[in-house]
Amino acid sequence: MFSFRDLFQWDRFVTPSIIKLFFWLAVAIIILFGLSGIASALQMMPASAGVGVFMLLGSLLGMTIGILFARIVAEFVLIVFRINEHLGAIRGQGDL
Repeated sequence: MFSFRDLFQWDRFVTPSIIKLFFWLAVAIIILFGLSGIASALQMMPASAGVGVFMLLGSLLGMTIGILFARIVAEFVLIVFRINEHLGAIRGQGDL
């Protein structure tokens, strides 16, 4: 993980250590919004079954797409930091 001292030193990036926390936070928020949409869809069912089913499918699809998008963004951030590490290693080899 990282220590409090790492926040004030620029030798090590903090973001790769905490990106998993942000990913799981995003997943939790997406699931809460999805459950809210599912509850709204179930309340809509007695008034209009077709609209309720459409809202239910839309909420489930939105949850799935949201979780996939959050994972893609998290992996992209990690890839950018990994590229930086590899470029630093290549630069270090060139200095020898």
